[in-house]
Amino acid sequence: MSVYHSGSRAVQDRVGVRDLADHMGRAIGEGVRPVVAAFLELQPLLVLGAADPADGRVWASAVTGAPGFVRATGPRRISVATGVPRASGGAGGLLPTDPLATASATAGIPVGTLVLDPRTRRRVRLNGRLRPTPRGFAVETDRVFANCPQYIQRRTTYETVDRAPGSPRRGAELTDIQRDFLAGSDTFFLATVRPGGAGAEVSHRGGNPGFVRITSPRTLTWPDHPGNSMFLTLGNLAADPRAGLLFLDWTTGRTLQLTGEARTRFAPDGERTVLFTVTEAVDTSAALPLRWSAPEYSPANPDPTG
Repeated sequence: MSVYHSGSRAVQDRVGVRDLADHMGRAIGEGVRPVVAAFLELQPLLVLGAADPADGRVWASAVTGAPGFVRATGPRRISVATGVPRASGGAGGLLPTDPLATASATAGIPVGTLVLDPRTRRRVRLNGRLRPTPRGFAVETDRVFANCPQYIQRRTTYETVDRAPGSPRRGAELTDIQRDFLAGSDTFFLATVRPGGAGAEVSHRGGNPGFVRITSPRTLTWPDHPGNSMFLTLGNLAADPRAGLLFLDWTTGRTLQLTGEARTRFAPDGERTVLFTVTEAVDTSAALPLRWSAPEYSPANPDPTG
């Protein structure tokens, strides 16, 4: 059985990489291998992506904790210990005001997760069905695979700091301050869903500051850099344009979460650009208790001005 649906196949065929995608797709498994389990236990950050069961909007959210808060607890299961959702300070978790707070307590919904280590530029994606647990939630995995380090900015150290998260600021358009924040970002996370409720994905997008371009208070674009040729994310968007974006301030812990729709534009020269239209923005100061060191930009990053 193919790991790809018709949306991914359509993009692969348009770009001419179906054979390469078939080869790369063999790396996608259902289980959590020991090397992945060991990697998970060292990380303080997990990104969760899902559609809100209440209104269908897709979001990406950051979940944090002391290393070991994400663990493999079975051959096809990871457990995420969020503890009591923190109202202020504390070591992490998922804020009760987060757009996915309800989803993280809803049994059976499809979720995507991504665990990325900026120190080593490694990342692993683990997708499946969510199961609430007394200490947080678990994911019964059906797709587990690693991605290459391209476009990941290295951040060599981090520290945990005690912060009181601000009240989320919600809006239907981007403010001037938010637009400046996005324009200066070098990383974001992108949540999408597979057609028919079959699953969810979280992917990473990175580049030198300026690779995200804001074209209006409700629209932004970014180039789709060459990657692993599977086109899981663009394939999802071809079938269902709902998407969620998560931007982090790696110093202050601020998060800016956007939900809306994304569509891919294919230029005659082969370049691909994704256009995202904002439905809602949720801006939370000091949302994460992590402070990372300054980035060393990936050598794979294209020049955004070129």
